[in-house]
Amino acid sequence: MVAHPVQLDLNAPLKVANWRVIGNPVMAIPLALYMYILSIAVSVVTFIAWWAILFTGKYPESMFGFAAGVMRYQWRLGTFYLFMREPYPTFTLVNTTADPGDDPATFSIPYPEKLSRGLIFIKWLLVIPVLFVVMVLGIGAYVVLIIGFFAVLFTGKWPEGMRKYIIGLARLAFRANAYSNLMTDVYPGFSTKE
Repeated sequence: MVAHPVQLDLNAPLKVANWRVIGNPVMAIPLALYMYILSIAVSVVTFIAWWAILFTGKYPESMFGFAAGVMRYQWRLGTFYLFMREPYPTFTLVNTTADPGDDPATFSIPYPEKLSRGLIFIKWLLVIPVLFVVMVLGIGAYVVLIIGFFAVLFTGKWPEGMRKYIIGLARLAFRANAYSNLMTDVYPGFSTKE
């Protein structure tokens, strides 16, 4: 089986300080505001990339690096917000396709040399079944996050299986996002595995 081009993981200890369940979401507010601005910029980049792919079959490389950097930043913010790690993510946006390895939350996506001109018209439709699966698994994630909240609050440690569930769901969601944002022609599939 060939690995999906979108790869993400979290290399952080399961042990997290008890106060992080409340502290991390509060400390993440400035990061979330920055992420909001970045997400608007990615929408503009995706619109421009749509036209570039239509005429050239290529996603402009510098724009692709920016979009990959924003997705990496989103993953780092998410892992911090959900108290899955202790180190505070920096405000630095790393515009590379390969993860630089400077953070416990890793994300990489290789630059595609060629993208389908025809798929840009229907990717939004093709990704709907995957988004439905993400939504259903997301309901389970709410339960897992509530249990994880109390587990960390009382024991100072994430239950390993539950954290793997959240990471797997994020993996599937980011693959669907990369597909719908025209960054890959590889269908996200329905697996939460690496």
